[in-house]
Amino acid sequence: MATVPEPDSRLRLRAMTSADLAAAQALSKAEQWPHRLEDWEMLLALGDGVVAVEGDTVVGTTMWWPCGPKAATIGMVIVSRDHRGAGIGRMLMETALAATKAESQMLNSTEEGEPLYRKLGFEPVGEILQHQGAAFSVPIIPLETGERIRPLGTSDWEAVAAMTEAATGLTRPALLAELQNSAHGVILDEDGRQAGFALFRRFGRGYSVGPVVAPDIVRAKALISHWLGSQAGKFTRLDIPGDSGLSAWLEDLGIVRVGRVVTMLRGKPLPATGDMRSFAIVTQALG
Repeated sequence: MATVPEPDSRLRLRAMTSADLAAAQALSKAEQWPHRLEDWEMLLALGDGVVAVEGDTVVGTTMWWPCGPKAATIGMVIVSRDHRGAGIGRMLMETALAATKAESQMLNSTEEGEPLYRKLGFEPVGEILQHQGAAFSVPIIPLETGERIRPLGTSDWEAVAAMTEAATGLTRPALLAELQNSAHGVILDEDGRQAGFALFRRFGRGYSVGPVVAPDIVRAKALISHWLGSQAGKFTRLDIPGDSGLSAWLEDLGIVRVGRVVTMLRGKPLPATGDMRSFAIVTQALG
């Protein structure tokens, strides 16, 4: 019977700082995750993290982000391949769970991580499909009379926050403030009323479309088509809910499915309200 390795006696957990991000980015690169150092910097600016350190070497990470007074998302859970099987992942997760003190804790799990998260009380509630590639010919999606897609202005961000909360149940002022500085956006305008939005920004190996919030799939396609068409030929990624209905359409455009993660929840379900739906998320880590 195989023996389970014990953590080195020098291993300790401590708060993640900006000085750890180069080592953290190296861990994510070893997993073939696309995060740039700039992506890690944004994640830390929006939340908190813990690193597992053995001697002077960072061998594990996890991070968490508040989403209002009762919810939090958890992500960037990585343990160096040389240190797996010694319980480091569980130590990191238990620290994150205790730190968030949230009634609803959500994460997107790889297949490898799912058994641990189940043991910690998480249950599957959905899936996220990762699509990426370059679209070169994107048809225009017709809208109804009185509808148009226009640039997102400074005065629209209050409506973006409200639509985000209605679609996801998450309150995310810090994230939206960051995206206001780092992303470009468009609004679905219905006779002067904001009825959906889509953001576009640099991420990983290219660009990302997300979040995308809309009342239905037709309008979601129209918002996404704006970015894929105006940025034709650029390597672009979308992380979409498995039940969004967008996967086959994106495949036809050349934005192919390359991965899947399981959305898992610990605690109370998130109270999404209204007629808005999420059709693409910011990142798998942030949800």
